[in-house]
Amino acid sequence: MSSEIWVVADIKADGEIRKVTFEVLSEARRKLGGPVCAVLLGSGVSGKASELAGYGAEKIYVVDNPNLRDFNPDGYVKALCELVKKHSPAVVLSGNTAFAEDYMPRVASGVGSGLAMDCVDIGMTDDGRLRIKRYSHSSRAISTQEFNGDGSAMIATVRPNSFKEEESAGAGQVVNEDAGITDADIRIKVIEMKTKESDRPELTEAERVVSGGRGLASEENFNYIYDLADLLGAAAGATRAAVDAGYCPYDMQVGQTGKAVSPVLYVAVAISGSVQHFSGMGSSKVIVSINKDPEAPIFAKSDYGICGDLFQVLPPLTEELKKALSE
Repeated sequence: MSSEIWVVADIKADGEIRKVTFEVLSEARRKLGGPVCAVLLGSGVSGKASELAGYGAEKIYVVDNPNLRDFNPDGYVKALCELVKKHSPAVVLSGNTAFAEDYMPRVASGVGSGLAMDCVDIGMTDDGRLRIKRYSHSSRAISTQEFNGDGSAMIATVRPNSFKEEESAGAGQVVNEDAGITDADIRIKVIEMKTKESDRPELTEAERVVSGGRGLASEENFNYIYDLADLLGAAAGATRAAVDAGYCPYDMQVGQTGKAVSPVLYVAVAISGSVQHFSGMGSSKVIVSINKDPEAPIFAKSDYGICGDLFQVLPPLTEELKKALSE
């Protein structure tokens, strides 16, 4: 087994590398030692290798294959499994994105590795085993776990916004690989891909998030959330109750059955703070809540809280923020 630490790049539909990839590269370089390398899978992606080198990748393994043009688990699992078996890295990391959640467990199974998902911290033990921290019990506790090494790679995914990305030039040696992916390996064919256009940041990568709950009472009232989010340059989120009530689309849902976020600032408006919702945003650095119920559980988890009717609090708060930000 080599001492290489691998970070698998996550490519968005528009062809750009997700920010979480640079975050994980930076933290791996800071904490894990050993040569930090990147893995680039896709079609027409070779030109992205220099971006990964800019965040410390000493070596970039590239599998550029037409069968990887559209994400599918078949191709990505085979490509990464072949690379891991060939080069035997010590650790394989990636961002905990929708793609990684789909195929990383299959890769772990394919190479006989342990797997830790949605980690919020990474480190290495004195004897070279990966140590991670992740939320457990619906984010009411953080558990520290260590891999019991048996010669296989240790695989983990990391929650976006857990670390700070930091540019640092690496050697950037490009190693072109042929994982032998053919048409016969691909059992799923992507017919069409539609992306939702939005001027707001992507929810899972946003540094600021403004979320609304059932207390907004209507789809129209969610404009209060959108207005504040746009003012702060934030993403807009919601609770499951608000989504189920039809106030906003499902892709805004934060929580146990929605998306996990870890922003610098999380503004919770008319959100009671159930365990299910907290499991998706509990790792936020600063939580600000607005709720008219002084006994709402969210207040116990907030850094700042305003007890009041959102319809009386939010409009003047938004106006004051506009004035402050325009100065």
